[in-house]
Amino acid sequence: MAIQKGSISIDTENIFPIIKKWLYSDKDIFIRELISNGCDAVSKYKRLVSLGEIKPTIDESYKIAVSVSKKNKTIKFSDNGIGMTAEEVDKYINQVAFSGAEDFFNKYKDRMEETDIIGHFGLGFYSAFMVSKKVEIDTLSFLKDAEPVRWISEGGTEYEISTSDTRTARGTTITLSLAEDSEEFLDEYEVRSVINKYCSFIPVEIFVEDEDKVEEGTKEGEEKVEPKPLNDINPLWLKSPKDCTAEEYKEFYRKVFNVFDEPLFWIHLNVDYPFNLKGILYFPKLNNEFELVEGKVKLYNNQVFIADNIKEVIPEFLLLLKGVIDCPDLPLNVSRSFLQNDKDVSKISKHIVKKVADKLKALCKNEREEYEKFWDDIQIFIKFGCLKDESFYEKVKDYILYKDIDGKYITLTDYQETAKEKHENKVFYVNNVDQQSQYVKLFKDYNLNAVILDSPIDNNFISFIEYKEMGTKFNRIDSDLSEVLKDTESDIDNGDKEIVTNLFKDIVGERVDKYSVESLKNEDTPAMILISEESRRMMEMQSRFAGMNFGMDLKEEKTLVINNNNPLVKKLVLLKDNEDKKDKIDIICNQIVDLALLANKELNAEELDSFIKRSNDLMSKVITL
Repeated sequence: MAIQKGSISIDTENIFPIIKKWLYSDKDIFIRELISNGCDAVSKYKRLVSLGEIKPTIDESYKIAVSVSKKNKTIKFSDNGIGMTAEEVDKYINQVAFSGAEDFFNKYKDRMEETDIIGHFGLGFYSAFMVSKKVEIDTLSFLKDAEPVRWISEGGTEYEISTSDTRTARGTTITLSLAEDSEEFLDEYEVRSVINKYCSFIPVEIFVEDEDKVEEGTKEGEEKVEPKPLNDINPLWLKSPKDCTAEEYKEFYRKVFNVFDEPLFWIHLNVDYPFNLKGILYFPKLNNEFELVEGKVKLYNNQVFIADNIKEVIPEFLLLLKGVIDCPDLPLNVSRSFLQNDKDVSKISKHIVKKVADKLKALCKNEREEYEKFWDDIQIFIKFGCLKDESFYEKVKDYILYKDIDGKYITLTDYQETAKEKHENKVFYVNNVDQQSQYVKLFKDYNLNAVILDSPIDNNFISFIEYKEMGTKFNRIDSDLSEVLKDTESDIDNGDKEIVTNLFKDIVGERVDKYSVESLKNEDTPAMILISEESRRMMEMQSRFAGMNFGMDLKEEKTLVINNNNPLVKKLVLLKDNEDKKDKIDIICNQIVDLALLANKELNAEELDSFIKRSNDLMSKVITL
């Protein structure tokens, strides 16, 4: 072949600076692009073999070889794929696989920072110029009697084509003479790291070697070690779910995410229509209830890594998971704006949400015991998902569990059905089991139930449920005793109530906002504090909005519920008119209130100081008796 020289058919000479500066945010992407091109070449050849158009070579193994040489300052990518003729080199390399480079430049020059569009225009090969001062292609087509071709460009738009004297077998070798600012890619370890990042599961085996070490080893007569491929060409997500074992899923999880723990469960996605989608999503165990952190969902295109956590494809709340999604229908290089506006992307996202919801439904219905075991670990994820996506809530609302005060897992429907005769549409909840133990005991005494909502997300989740399930109202267990807690067999008339109320009111004054006298079944408790649900929520909202007072002076509305069945209260009523006992009555009434406040929440500094002094005074009086 005579040497042929020419210029690449690009109207704008600025195309290479554009490629080098803007089209890729990460310089190492050129390795992914060139390996992907080699993989495509192998896939095309294998396709022709499968169609019977080519008679395969016996025992031929397909591979991509990457070699680096610090001595020569080169990195090579070699495949045994379909190869190219001189005409194909001219078509696919010289003429650049898109028309109107001027239009391309004008259209994208103002927003190169946010747009990654090489893949749209067949420009993957040109990413090589991001790191190279010279690029060489040696290729030999699979066609009978084809001549090997060499293409060389010094990094501008000039090229030279001649006969290759290095490529004697079918396939293509691309040799990059690296620029000074890119010599980190001459390090074998660095290249391996990039390949592991982007090409761990590419469907053609990849081998990496240090050319200098191989050459040195050959000179010294060292025994050649059989190389091992870096990648897994048959990742687990490509297998049918019925052919995968639990141990395979766990091992894949540990390998891909470099962790040693086990996932709670997983979802194997396997869709062929109306789009091609495969993958595995893992539900990891959160280390603690505050660990509402982003997981890692890796997005692939035909086993080639694109990016982590693409929110346009993977719904935001699912990014708490770990997993892999392989979607060949998405371009390898794609802008965020494209993803946001693409209808197929939206369908894929909705399908993934549906599959997650279906899995939760199946677990709840068919493996309820297991589902309950890991409910505490997944509840934050599910609640977060409901808050972020109402359609997800509609799909899973019947499978959201609540742990009750007896440790049993129930649904909201279960709770409301059981409680409807006592407090219809009202859901009592506990947000601190230890602090509210007095109220929990009281509920159990009355054969009443409450659910435990003690995670950081539950405040928002409660409001969300009240919005979605009209008429349902959540009340903290210390907010409203309601009629169901009264001892109907020990009713007291209003006159007696007024006597008890006035006794405490005269002594305690405005330390509480309201007073109530009830005959409670549990005689041991002299009094308890209730906090208005509405006032407490307003206070919590105020604290979340950094001190905003909403035009009013907000405070928690406290009600002191005095138990008329308590022997101590009865004694105080009997002694209320005894002037000799007045000081003691004052001390005991205040002590009862402080103990009620302590059972509900901490005393402030001034209240705590008074409580300690009064306790000491009481002990002194007891010891002198």
